[in-house]
Amino acid sequence: MTLVATRGLSRNFGGLRAVDSVDFALERGEIRAIIGPNGAGKTTLVNLICGRIRPSAGRILFEDRDITGLPAFRRVRLGIAYTFQITSIFGNLTVVENVALAVQNAMQRERGSLLGLDRREMARRVEAALDQVGLAGRRDAKASTLAYGHQRLLEVAMGLALTPKLLVLDEPTQGLSDAEIAGFCALTRTIAERATVLLIEHNMDVVMGLAGRITVMHNGAILSEGTPAEIRDDDRVQRAYLGT
Repeated sequence: MTLVATRGLSRNFGGLRAVDSVDFALERGEIRAIIGPNGAGKTTLVNLICGRIRPSAGRILFEDRDITGLPAFRRVRLGIAYTFQITSIFGNLTVVENVALAVQNAMQRERGSLLGLDRREMARRVEAALDQVGLAGRRDAKASTLAYGHQRLLEVAMGLALTPKLLVLDEPTQGLSDAEIAGFCALTRTIAERATVLLIEHNMDVVMGLAGRITVMHNGAILSEGTPAEIRDDDRVQRAYLGT
């Protein structure tokens, strides 16, 4: 079943067409990777899907609902969570406080109000998110004091706490050690048991090891889509991106 679809989606920045008439479909339960050279339009495409920028033309559908005109916060309430390429956390708050804000948002979405939120249920969800990313032992640390890799994991925990249907990860392994990357890959497979994952990633070992399907962008358009094996053997991808 299709979770996200775009129809003729375009975005112009002045004279530059960053996304050019893209028809894209993401099936429920996938781990999908979007790859391409710098400037290919990857981040612009996911920004359009998540509502961080508006399209110049085209439509965006989520669960067959047209969300083209919805602001980002409304899309979060529908179940779209986005972790940023540049870590986006509240550095002056503790780890647990950062995640609690996301849990509160999710529970408000479910109930339609902040009134009467069950604090025990909130605490349970916070601890579950921290356990899942391995940060339970750092729960009382100020977010700004965490190592970069742990800050990225905190951002993922905040995304998970929103109980998303779609989790978008933009360059999640950037700055991580080899051990942290291995842990992230295991975590992503666990996340995919409950949510669809859309990931922008330059680390091809991560892409080939995680993604069931890969979308390759070039010059704002989709150049190719397929399984990791199909993409690896695609001559157009070799020339445009993989450089062989």
